[in-house]
Amino acid sequence: MDALPHHYTAVASCSAARSGVVVAAEGVPDLESDAPSQFGGPGNQWSPEELLMAAVADCFVLTFRAVSTASNVSWTAIECSATGTLDRVERNNLFTEIALTVSVTAGADVNNKLLERLLHKAEEACLITNSLSAPVSLSATIHQG
Repeated sequence: MDALPHHYTAVASCSAARSGVVVAAEGVPDLESDAPSQFGGPGNQWSPEELLMAAVADCFVLTFRAVSTASNVSWTAIECSATGTLDRVERNNLFTEIALTVSVTAGADVNNKLLERLLHKAEEACLITNSLSAPVSLSATIHQG
């Protein structure tokens, strides 16, 4: 890992003639986003709210991968669904809760308790959720086969 601090830059641009916003960062494909249908958008593009939940789920999976690798624990698949609850608090819209639903598949020889411990460690170490004020809950299912 490179020495900290790290810097990440994304650029969002839009024209008055179009509804969508183009989100760009160096070295990766552009994304098009728009307001979600709940805020009057078309509902057929990524929204900032969905992008945030995608970042949460992605960060959790990457953190679990790093934690399990460091612990020499093997697994075959992981899926993380992140659901954010957006509500109004003191006249501000904000995420009041983030629920992670995780499914991990591992070999029959992998200890369930160890996998559970690593999932909780990944939850605690995820830099995206650590950067947000909303509380995070984790519900995990472990499949062995």
